[in-house]
Amino acid sequence: MAQETSLETYIVHVNFPENQVITHTEDIRTWYHSFLPETKAMVHSYHNVVAGFAAKLSPAEVQEMQKKDGFVSARPEKRFALHTTHTPNFLGLYQNLGFWAGSNYGKGVIVGILDTGITPGHPSFDDQDMPPPPAKWKGKCELNGTACNNKLIGARNFVSDFPGPPIDEEGHGTHTASTAAGYFVKNANVFGNANGTAVGMAPLAHLAIYKVCSLEDCAESDILAAMDAAVADGVDVLSLSLGGGSADFFADGIAIGAFGAMQNGVIVSCSAGNSGPFNTTLSNEAPWILTVGASTIDRNIRATALLGDKEEFDGESLFQPNDFPSIFLPLVYPGSNGNETLALCTPGSLSHTDVKGKVVVCEKGGGIPRIAKGQEVKDAGGFAMILINQEVDGYSTIADPHVLPATHVSHAAGEKIKAYINSTSTPSATIVFKGTIIGVKNAPTVTSFSSRGPSFASPGILKPDIVGPGVSILAAWPVSVDNNTDEKSATFNVISGTSMSCPHLGGISALLKSAHPDWSPAAIKSAIMTSATQSSLAGGPILDERNLPADLFATGSGHVNPSKANDPGLIFDLQPDDYIPYLCGLGYTDNQILTIVQHPVKCSNISSIPEAQLNYPSFSIQLGANTQTYSRTVTNVGESNSTYNLDIEITPGVNVVVEPLKLSFTEVNQKMTYQISFSKSTTSVDASFVQGAVSWVSNKRVVRSPIAVKFV
Repeated sequence: MAQETSLETYIVHVNFPENQVITHTEDIRTWYHSFLPETKAMVHSYHNVVAGFAAKLSPAEVQEMQKKDGFVSARPEKRFALHTTHTPNFLGLYQNLGFWAGSNYGKGVIVGILDTGITPGHPSFDDQDMPPPPAKWKGKCELNGTACNNKLIGARNFVSDFPGPPIDEEGHGTHTASTAAGYFVKNANVFGNANGTAVGMAPLAHLAIYKVCSLEDCAESDILAAMDAAVADGVDVLSLSLGGGSADFFADGIAIGAFGAMQNGVIVSCSAGNSGPFNTTLSNEAPWILTVGASTIDRNIRATALLGDKEEFDGESLFQPNDFPSIFLPLVYPGSNGNETLALCTPGSLSHTDVKGKVVVCEKGGGIPRIAKGQEVKDAGGFAMILINQEVDGYSTIADPHVLPATHVSHAAGEKIKAYINSTSTPSATIVFKGTIIGVKNAPTVTSFSSRGPSFASPGILKPDIVGPGVSILAAWPVSVDNNTDEKSATFNVISGTSMSCPHLGGISALLKSAHPDWSPAAIKSAIMTSATQSSLAGGPILDERNLPADLFATGSGHVNPSKANDPGLIFDLQPDDYIPYLCGLGYTDNQILTIVQHPVKCSNISSIPEAQLNYPSFSIQLGANTQTYSRTVTNVGESNSTYNLDIEITPGVNVVVEPLKLSFTEVNQKMTYQISFSKSTTSVDASFVQGAVSWVSNKRVVRSPIAVKFV
């Protein structure tokens, strides 16, 4: 008994055997078990974002484990408190360990945030352990007094219509800034949920804030001015959680500004947009931008709808009252008569409907904010709300700070709830609040709102590039959204959007820049894309809002895996002028290209290339009767002596031929080129789009390029 009580939960990190590639879930589990005594069971097995597992072990057992080949480290779980953004842990970033420590947490890197401003004085922007800004920093602070420090090194307002200090009145900018590079804040939570230590992706990176939006209105000219200033100021990374619809790159201020930033060595991360799940809904599609879609994390703030017939439907809500009665209450669906206004619980719609003291079913959508629907229920005397998805949103749910007891459930659950209401004369329900749940096995999934490809502006470039955490993300907020916090200055909120996934990738780019200061923006982007995870924590494919395998126009290259991105083996590099033949190939005029690249170009003197010939880490092909052949050049950033063998994932209906079949390197930074050909196969395929991948596999790494093919 004494031995049992001495056990602690350790998180164990391992390396896979160098002589084999382990991809199947069971093989991974077997490998993990080889580190444990036969009688031991794993508490948790990590299959994608972390190479390792958790187990209850004694110090003696840990010592024994250290003797085994492949062992990296084991640390007691208590040293790694749950991060309430939670995404560092979910992405495999652990304090004093691995890539986070190896990249010095982004130390020395400057992350520029273009958004709604900042909340100075928030503990997420404390500068404990922060060095002074690097000598190259040329920016300024337009905040009063000593609000700037070694963390928040600059803050400027570029909103021309609203001059003044760059104070964040909306919250969005504070949230994104702390997600990218917020410092460690203990005991962060909202309504007591998601409690733990809040921290950004690059906690020791410096922040430079550029206010370009006011009341969610962002002028293109203001954005370009801020990007221009940020480059002059010396930022290394720019994160823009904003954008319009698709546009030709020469007519897109963000694309133009991002090209100029890239010419100066700055990597630009942008949100893909929140217009999903429909295809061709992307913003920020330029190939020199890292375009980021949104996915879930393995955390729910769970609220379960319990019906009078004892059926249960799990949903989410951030507001979880402790005193909610466990008794069943009358359940009503105001839209049961087909009145869409009542079904959507639009403001003012329920004033003549009897909802007093009842649980009210409201449908999501109609352009009405989710929280506003709850406010309408509350104003009409309703006791609680069950918010149900419309069909397009499927199983995607969000934890919101609702103004009354509520739960947000899937479309499938909503259909069953409505059927139950119709089946009885006395429908009833209650909500069971279950708090924070960690370890949701189907994570990550692509959320319904995340915008999808194919790219409209450049269909031959696969977009989005990557997906990252963007659903129910806790980060800093200017004001308290509840009255339950002990520390009023440590205010946080949970919000969702590709606005949240974008700064995750901005912060991860800062980590990579810190670890690899000589890498170009394209190299950092390539490392992120080719190392991306293709599966959920459960080991299956990444799913979309329908709980079906997500396609490449939802996921891009996959889900970001920071530790693997730090050691990609091979990169697809691009220099600024490499984009010019591509821009000529798009049919842009010389002047249009001049707008983008800032120097004269004569396409008549340049051998233009088709989009798919750009040295990009992915492929998007429109395939007719003729064979199409392209080349790619990879640069070895791994060991000097390394060999990569070809692995082709079948693309249905397409013959994919690659030459050579093997790439053997003898030097670091050595470049090699391969040819890849696409042609229609004799196999009949009943689909307009198909997908596959080509990978270069060494004994340590997989360098994967996804392939999307449209038949024309």
